[in-house]
Amino acid sequence: MADPYVLVLYCSRHGATKQLAQMIARGVESVDGMQAKIRTAPPVSTTCEAVDSLVPEEGAVYVTLDDLSQCAGLALGSPTRFGNMASQMKYFLDSTTPVWLSGDLIDKPACVFSSSASMHGGQETTLISMMLPLMHHGMVILGMPYDEPALSETQSGGTPYGVTHVAGANSDLPLSEDEIHLAKQMGKRLAKHALVRLD
Repeated sequence: MADPYVLVLYCSRHGATKQLAQMIARGVESVDGMQAKIRTAPPVSTTCEAVDSLVPEEGAVYVTLDDLSQCAGLALGSPTRFGNMASQMKYFLDSTTPVWLSGDLIDKPACVFSSSASMHGGQETTLISMMLPLMHHGMVILGMPYDEPALSETQSGGTPYGVTHVAGANSDLPLSEDEIHLAKQMGKRLAKHALVRLD
């Protein structure tokens, strides 16, 4: 039987949220017995969904409802869009009623992560916006505890609500050491909670 997995689901336009997802996945896989499955939310077509490819040209595979319902835990990430999650993530979450009806996510652990151009670019409200549908699914939301010194010392991203990154006005700032550390620790914490629930 395959190891259980944490679904690391993100959307990313310029790559910053994708980088956070990769660091969270590393943290997940540092825990014995847990794998990370990285997926991305499909774009919302401005023309007609039927003409868009079902397979992305690059990056992570598009998420399916089965990926979500069968996960042991979930890390959900989106760039900020006026203090809210990106439309493609909201569009995917709006399609998860069958998973909600089945109760497949009840009591499973979840965390959220985000990236914005500036330090005060709506990171925390974006994180909260992603928590709300997960709470409706009955998931247990994990934050970042202050026993992580980097959370108090960081001069870049990082909040008690979840991992964040400050990408800069041109979305070209690399992840800081604090952001990398916090992302890995968040993935590790999520994986540990997922394993405890499975025991």
